[in-house]
Amino acid sequence: MIDLEIYREVSAGARSFTLDVALKSDARRIALFGPSGAGKSLTIRAIAGLLRPQRGHIVVNGATLYDESGGIYLSPQARRLGYLQQDYGLFPHLTVAQNIGFGLTRGLLNPARRRDLPASAQRWVDAFELRAILGSYPSEISGGQRQRVALARALSVNPRLLLLDEPLAALDVGLRRRMREELAGLQAQLDIPTILITHDPQDVLVLADHVFQIRDGGIVGDCKPAELVAQQTSAWESCEGPVPMMA
Repeated sequence: MIDLEIYREVSAGARSFTLDVALKSDARRIALFGPSGAGKSLTIRAIAGLLRPQRGHIVVNGATLYDESGGIYLSPQARRLGYLQQDYGLFPHLTVAQNIGFGLTRGLLNPARRRDLPASAQRWVDAFELRAILGSYPSEISGGQRQRVALARALSVNPRLLLLDEPLAALDVGLRRRMREELAGLQAQLDIPTILITHDPQDVLVLADHVFQIRDGGIVGDCKPAELVAQQTSAWESCEGPVPMMA
């Protein structure tokens, strides 16, 4: 069960934006779908503990991560969430092994280069076939490998929830299709709920069971993935000339 009420006013210079998101779902695979600037990433950051709401609550499978009225605000580390960012968030000066181990260390020191990864991380190194590149740096590996490294790091903390922030947006069309199927396979294997944010209906169709549409900082509707794709197809067909569905 995911139960969110997040309110936050954000200002940058003369510009301001109000995030006012409320949703509740029993689905294991949830998607937030909307255009750039709709508030998707702000919502994910709030769930992860990287943006503090001004009021509301965040409850994941019965665990309260934030509740303004109850004075509860868990740190990002205490929330035990896996967070896969759009650019994967890998540290360029750390090896693959160090990047995977980064979330498993306490304090501000980088993991030692020659330090062995714990079993919780080795499991994902083997699952994603990363052993041969553990000594490599992010600039030396492919886009698909970088995504697998970021996933291994996110899953090594045994998260109660996996947050996927536009995980396929930076990939080319062919790799995007392959990695979408890999993510779907991973979701089927894991007993971990996921929240995906995307602007691509095909991501929603393959990677979600329940989709919430977000616009201008608020939820404007929810539906099944197939219903969303039908809505998008109908909207495109009403435009002048055919508009192809995103890969």
